[in-house]
Amino acid sequence: MVVMESKPDALLDVRILDLSRVLAGPYCTMLLADMGAEIIKLEIPGRGDDSRQFPPFKDGESLYYVNLNRGKRSITLNLKHAEGKRVFLELVRECDVLLENFRPGTMERLGLSYDTLKEVNPRLVYASISGFGQTGPLSDRPGYDIIGQAMGGLMSITGWPDSPPTRAGTAIGDILSALYCCIGILSALQVRERSGKGQAVDVSLVDSVFASLENIPQKYFVDGEVPERIGNRYEFVYPYDSFEAVGGWVIIGIANDAIWLRFVEATGLSWLAEEERFKSNPDRVEHHASLKPLIQEWVSGRTVDEVVSLLTEYNVPACPINDLKQAAEDPHIGVAREMTVVVKQPGLGRVKLLGNPVKMSETRPRPKGPAPSLGGDSVAVLRDLLGFTPQEIERLRGEGVL
Repeated sequence: MVVMESKPDALLDVRILDLSRVLAGPYCTMLLADMGAEIIKLEIPGRGDDSRQFPPFKDGESLYYVNLNRGKRSITLNLKHAEGKRVFLELVRECDVLLENFRPGTMERLGLSYDTLKEVNPRLVYASISGFGQTGPLSDRPGYDIIGQAMGGLMSITGWPDSPPTRAGTAIGDILSALYCCIGILSALQVRERSGKGQAVDVSLVDSVFASLENIPQKYFVDGEVPERIGNRYEFVYPYDSFEAVGGWVIIGIANDAIWLRFVEATGLSWLAEEERFKSNPDRVEHHASLKPLIQEWVSGRTVDEVVSLLTEYNVPACPINDLKQAAEDPHIGVAREMTVVVKQPGLGRVKLLGNPVKMSETRPRPKGPAPSLGGDSVAVLRDLLGFTPQEIERLRGEGVL
């Protein structure tokens, strides 16, 4: 657990107007904020982002919200009010990127579609994250992470052969769509440097999940075979699986024949290398059901540390299956790689948050500050960015715009 040292920011002079809420959109802008972008988070007056009400809580504050919205500024604005739309359009003129994760059609009904906003700011990168995307026969359907995991095919291949389709243990569909959207935004900004024009970026949960199934769909594309659930085993290489040791579980990942030979030497199971069934990786994949119990027998008599230490000595990929406490407190993950960081949050003091996995030699993505209070930056943004007077701001507040 460390406080990250100060280094230059990668995304200086990038200002993002963030209309998103809950997870996919806020996670995307959290990454961009860590990289130095200025994020103006637009929230519903009196209510804010739904995730402000999500556990876990500390002294009444949502740490779910704090983690995803660190380093941002919050303004409240009623987009259904004519004056609210006027202020919104002024903000659009001053921003490089707009991100929203409403159901498709919402921004159009507000009169704030991309076609409208690009007339206001031709350089605007307009990014949307939705369940099914902005086009296609299902585009108007609502979508959440579990919908993306189900429709995108991930649940069908997650779990064990005798178990029902299983959701991944985290909202991975939301995270994947956030990452793809982040890539799309950065790419669009790069194109704008050449062309001077912005563009729309359209990312969906279902697309993001489906695109992340890597080689699994190739089985279907090649021979029409529908992949099924196979537990922790990998479809294309073996042994690449989980095994139960004394006191816990270990992963052994043998991705090629050279590693296999090191494995049998390390374990004293050299006779396995002479078996025709296990000579090559395709052989081991075909006969995985016969091979697993032989390896499991060797693992069963040893502790997790003994298995991992011995195999690591022979340069065979192996590790424990960590619980969250073990992962967070691991000296490599939490300390050396700075994946646990501390931010001073007003009213809460020092809170632990997740670090940024991107490491760069000249710039350092890191939390730039605490999460904002609801509308806590409305006055400063309207005054400093748009030049509103105190009287104008009070009038807007009185009219229910802020």
